[in-house]
Amino acid sequence: MITLSYDLHIHSCLSPCGNDDMTPANIVGMAVVNGLDLIALTDHNSCKNCPAFLAAAREYGICALPGMELTTAEEVHVLCLFSDLKDALAWDEYVYAHLIPVKNNVEIFGKQQIYNENDEICGTIPNLLINAADIGFDQVYELVTSFHGIMIPAHLDKTSTSLLSNLGFIPPDSRFTCAEIQDMTRFHEIKKSNPYLEKCRIICDSDAHYLEHIHLPQYTISVKSKDPKDILSALNTQP
Repeated sequence: MITLSYDLHIHSCLSPCGNDDMTPANIVGMAVVNGLDLIALTDHNSCKNCPAFLAAAREYGICALPGMELTTAEEVHVLCLFSDLKDALAWDEYVYAHLIPVKNNVEIFGKQQIYNENDEICGTIPNLLINAADIGFDQVYELVTSFHGIMIPAHLDKTSTSLLSNLGFIPPDSRFTCAEIQDMTRFHEIKKSNPYLEKCRIICDSDAHYLEHIHLPQYTISVKSKDPKDILSALNTQP
């Protein structure tokens, strides 16, 4: 087994709330400087900066996963991670077609910039990416699995846009096996109120919107290999 330090919840400047310095290459470079082994790009409702992100990761020699932070119909945030870029981009198309079609107002919400492999702006997204999609939380597991990805309810301990804050409970028919918490010191408290989490792998990520917020190598996961499929399998398996 190999132990990898990770940060699997990072936003680029494609997310309207992401800082302009959060270009795909800058994100990867900062992760390398910080000493991380594994990172994922998870912009709001989009995977369109993942090609440039993965190209930069190959250049720097760091493990990277394409991903997205989906906003469900209940405005619950869910990380969706993939081992293959084609699957991530297919998921991107599906989600964008299910977003509430409201045009982005750059002055209010911020830019939504797509970058190419040379870390140059090559486009923008017209519809606001922080809107909810018409995808219910109870649909996410089956849908993401059909695109060969995994779902991870994001920041369960957050007081907004989380499964526990917005629904108030973990649905008993849930099938996810990995969940994210921002403050690991609260895990035992949250687990006591939500015994479903006993069977889940718990991860802690930065949810970085600024370069300086990307994690240092504090949290780790053991994997069979650095193959993205093995990484997803490890994330999806109870420790």
